[in-house]
Amino acid sequence: MKTPRRTALAAFAAAVLAAAAPAAHAQAQPWPSKPVRIVVPYPPGGPTDIVARLVGQRLSERLKQPFVIENRAGAGGNLGAEAAAKSPADGYTLLLGTTAHAINPSLFKSLGYDIRKDFVPIALLTSIPLVLVVPAASPATTVADVVALAKSKGGGLPYASSGNGQSTHLAAELFASMAGAPMTHVPYKGSAPALTDLAGGQVALMFDTMLSAMPQVKAGRLKAIAVTSAVRAPSAPELPTVAEAAGLAGYEATAWNALFAPAGTPPEVSAALAAAVAEVLAEPETRQRFAADGAIAGSGTPAALGAFLGREIDKWRGVVQRANVKVD
Repeated sequence: MKTPRRTALAAFAAAVLAAAAPAAHAQAQPWPSKPVRIVVPYPPGGPTDIVARLVGQRLSERLKQPFVIENRAGAGGNLGAEAAAKSPADGYTLLLGTTAHAINPSLFKSLGYDIRKDFVPIALLTSIPLVLVVPAASPATTVADVVALAKSKGGGLPYASSGNGQSTHLAAELFASMAGAPMTHVPYKGSAPALTDLAGGQVALMFDTMLSAMPQVKAGRLKAIAVTSAVRAPSAPELPTVAEAAGLAGYEATAWNALFAPAGTPPEVSAALAAAVAEVLAEPETRQRFAADGAIAGSGTPAALGAFLGREIDKWRGVVQRANVKVD
């Protein structure tokens, strides 16, 4: 015969099991079972945002869950990265990382995140070459001409960038150091005003993204000399790389975008996400869309992205230290 105490305990145990059943069912559900957030640490409408929205749309179609873009701009990409790093490591928050996240560890004394320790790599999404451009009236038509012009100018050849510490700045500093070409940095607040002054002859050259520079070239206001990627850009195959044109073996500077997840994300979730992204990047439509914007679709494994990130951090640390780059 059951005592009232045993009856109460049995009822309590049954209630606990009943409450636990939905939780166990939820945990057993395959990823993704709800919307996934991609944190983009830049404003809407920019190159990184465009990449995130295209990849997010393709992933939504494949995985049958919304991939929602959340723009968290500020501090050179650091605010969004910090927010993503502090999010639950459950596969439902991702970071759209960029070249800046390989540069910033050398520029800022303290960051609220560590791009290598606080995240796991998923996939390199795009690699966007910069292009070396000069005014249409410039006597320079080759990389060798640019180097000779820089060496002939006392005080260094003035070059524009979209801001201190940006890829447009450090690509030029890397070129100057490898080519032995004296140059003087003239920072601007964005590419648009820099390109305007470049077309007007106030500065002698600029390394800028193909997306913003090539329309100026097509309009006849600028001349394109070379691209900064390791291979020629599919969207402008007639342009040589800086490395081949100047004999600068190993010169490479690209504006890249990559997908990361917070450290501690279940391996099976990371693997499923990486596989889905690989399928998206292999789609001809995706590759064509990126190529139209001057970008090369990524490929490779999470391990390859991790190794690439390490090389990028080391490379840009050396450039920042040699050029004594300071943020505004």
